[in-house]
Amino acid sequence: MSNVVAADTALTYRLDTIRSVAAILLNSLADFSVCVFHGEMGSGKTTLIKAIGQQLGVEETMASPTFSIVNEYQTSKGKTIYHFDFYRLKKESEAYDMGVHEYFDSGSLCLVEWPDKIPSLLPPSYFEVNLTSIDAVTRALRYGRH
Repeated sequence: MSNVVAADTALTYRLDTIRSVAAILLNSLADFSVCVFHGEMGSGKTTLIKAIGQQLGVEETMASPTFSIVNEYQTSKGKTIYHFDFYRLKKESEAYDMGVHEYFDSGSLCLVEWPDKIPSLLPPSYFEVNLTSIDAVTRALRYGRH
């Protein structure tokens, strides 16, 4: 788990309250365009990202970009969201070659799963979310500015 500094906050939630958690995170990450999600496989990273998209008015079905690496969505206000899943990367250079810096520098919200695959490509400042699965319906979450 990576080092979260500054505004480090923790909470525990049930999956049936995930929309509220997404709203809390959106309020907290307002000053950031890059938000990274850490957690074991099955901890709920994609589920939480889908809830964030719903809170922002994304109407299309959001899916994990496991094979495409990045999916692009539009909010109801016409803003772009990029959802990255770097799980399948073999080398950090693959993300560099796809132009990840251009996405991160775009000012659009970038939601990043498996950021540990691209440590040197992350911006100097970003919002970080750490998820832990407690049981089938309960998650622990730590979040803050990095």
